[in-house]
Amino acid sequence: MKGLESIKNLVTSFLKSSESYEKSVDEFIKELQKTLIKADLNVKLVFEFTKSIREEALKSEPPPGVLRREWFIKIVYDKFVNLFGGEGEAQVIPKKLPYILMLVGIQGSGKTTTAGKLALYYKRLGYKPGLITTDTYRPAAYEQLQQIASTIGVPFYGSKGDSDPVTIAVEGINKLINEYRCNIVIIDTAGRHGYGSEERLLEEMKELANAIKPDEVLLVIDAYIGQKAYELARKFHEYTPIGSIIITKIDGTAKGGGALSAVVATGAKIKFVCDGEKLEDIEVFNPKKFVSRLLGLGDLESLLKKFEVLEESKEIEKRVEKMITSGRITLRDVYLQLQSLRKLGPLKKVLEMIPGFSLIPSLTEEQLKLSEDKIKKWISVLDSMTYEELDNPSIIDRRRMRRIAVGSGTTINDVEELLKYYEQLNRLIKELRRKRGLLSKLGVKGLGT
Repeated sequence: MKGLESIKNLVTSFLKSSESYEKSVDEFIKELQKTLIKADLNVKLVFEFTKSIREEALKSEPPPGVLRREWFIKIVYDKFVNLFGGEGEAQVIPKKLPYILMLVGIQGSGKTTTAGKLALYYKRLGYKPGLITTDTYRPAAYEQLQQIASTIGVPFYGSKGDSDPVTIAVEGINKLINEYRCNIVIIDTAGRHGYGSEERLLEEMKELANAIKPDEVLLVIDAYIGQKAYELARKFHEYTPIGSIIITKIDGTAKGGGALSAVVATGAKIKFVCDGEKLEDIEVFNPKKFVSRLLGLGDLESLLKKFEVLEESKEIEKRVEKMITSGRITLRDVYLQLQSLRKLGPLKKVLEMIPGFSLIPSLTEEQLKLSEDKIKKWISVLDSMTYEELDNPSIIDRRRMRRIAVGSGTTINDVEELLKYYEQLNRLIKELRRKRGLLSKLGVKGLGT
């Protein structure tokens, strides 16, 4: 989004700055505020957002092995991702069928074209969409949506002689679902400005929603809208709770921040973005990808990868901690460990983070080091085992080994080698539990007791 692009320059400057960490953070926050306000993001939102970044940046401590400046960029990244809807892409698959979508937005936001884009998008996913226009104010609305429906080959309903949007919508839904067997119905409503003289139109929108009870209301926001987006979106939301947001004209030279203010005003997530005039120009919004581009993190991919590895490391730590507490390990645990080792490196490196590991000198680096080839073989071996064998390896005799080897395309020696590795880990876990218990009795702390 134009207007927000200079944020990536702030990230680069911050990482290269020779100033103290605290001063660099203050400078970054100050410049970020200017950038967001220039981009038409709501002023109150800007100060609340940057305040939360500053507080976490100055109070929280980075995990081991992570520089404070790297940690700061991760904080900024997470805050932006959260602002735009959190992890992963928006949920676009209908939870039920038939599914009724009602589009609302101000005049000129591209709502009618967006209705067509949605119909084409869902048609390509294998659904049977249909289009309805309830706009009785704009003379060309009927012809425009009818033409779009004809172009993409989906059913259309409208009524030029009827001035009641509720009647049109109810009759249209009935016809599209029962006669044309549509399982997704997309309703284009009249555009409204949301202020003063448009109050009656907002009431009409509310009546329409109450009558047809749509499964989802989508607010269509023009990326050019500017500062008024926040109040406008809030007002729409008061009349008809917004389920999600579609941002149009994101490809232009618009500042864009105003449209993003609508996310906060309604509490809804951005579901789609439209980046062109063609009916194919619509894509599912992905907060993580958008923020990565926004912050220029394409150049800092290794930094994000570092944090991904740390997160995975934490998960292994939790599992190992649970093993030590229970004194028991299964081949399921070994399977998950093998899947992760390619990213995390030698197991000993991971285990050294676990309290008490340093007390066990019996296992060397070489004993715990695994080659890529061996990891692949052992994963195949584990995939060939039954649940009973994974949970209780002691039942695996020579006959079972032969079956497992044949099923995994490996040898009996490979199966035996994996079981020996499992026994090594099992002894390690039991020894750690014994040492921890002994030190706990002696009053030694810091081992998770």
